[in-house]
Amino acid sequence: MARIGYHASHEQHAPSALLRHVRAAEAAGFACAMSSEHFKPWSRAQGHSGHAWSWLGAALAVTGMPFGIITAPGYRHHPAVLAQSAATLAEMFPDRLWLALGSGQRLNEDVTGLPWPEKAERTERLGECAAIIRALFAGETVTHRGRVTAVDAKLYSRPRTPPLLVGGAVTPATARKVAAWADGLVTVGIDPEKLRPVLDAFREGGGAGKPVFLQTKVCWDPDPARALAEAHAQWASNAIEGDVNWELRTPEEFETAARFVRPEDIHACVRVSDDLGRHAAWLAELAELGFAEIIVHQVGGSQEAFMEAFGRAVLPAFADPARAG
Repeated sequence: MARIGYHASHEQHAPSALLRHVRAAEAAGFACAMSSEHFKPWSRAQGHSGHAWSWLGAALAVTGMPFGIITAPGYRHHPAVLAQSAATLAEMFPDRLWLALGSGQRLNEDVTGLPWPEKAERTERLGECAAIIRALFAGETVTHRGRVTAVDAKLYSRPRTPPLLVGGAVTPATARKVAAWADGLVTVGIDPEKLRPVLDAFREGGGAGKPVFLQTKVCWDPDPARALAEAHAQWASNAIEGDVNWELRTPEEFETAARFVRPEDIHACVRVSDDLGRHAAWLAELAELGFAEIIVHQVGGSQEAFMEAFGRAVLPAFADPARAG
């Protein structure tokens, strides 16, 4: 049975509000959580971008849930410093953090001024960074000179058990590639038929038997018209497809690229409905793919009402009978 989690979207909410949200999510019955990690939002309407690593320490302290986070090493985050950040949290909060690594978006990583390479090069850089982080988690002293450089790096404060090192992928090709080094996979989507090839590629590439995680997007509101309007207002900039997502530099560029996205187009990337039964059925379809965790991202603004409604009418179907007994 998949655990159903709550997504803390730093792009849409202030860090202080997100702390309230994750506490409310735990009280409502969500079993886990995931934090986004951006330097900029995708649109000015979203309007936030707190530092996720600072926030995670507070979130882990005020809840008992496990958390996941996906981040891009090798640009804003040197892999040794990223390993230190994750190891510190895992030492304080054992067995409650999984760390996912992705190849990144220019929107966030361009702030360093480093050249933004093509996808194949970014994937190779990701593999080097993952190897450095894994070696540091194991207590090794690492000197590496390649696409990234680390000299005599060593973690002196390490957890008893290192965080799960997960690969992030949204295409079958990338999923197959990260399977070579990852302890698991995290992906994003709403359609089982589009997700299945990604999971198959990961498992065929070496990920068989490893846990898979999903972030899926919904917009619930008791008023269906308001649900669709909020989904469009908040997520139109994320509805564009293709390589442009990894190449645009600013929220304004994303807004321009998405200027022709209509409200009805949002259904391709967000499950929008006022019907809680439909939301439960959609999650059940996704759970059949074998995810360890399904992290639900409510893209609309009514976070408290969403958590109360899902806790009452959706989450009980996914409760662990052994835990309930």
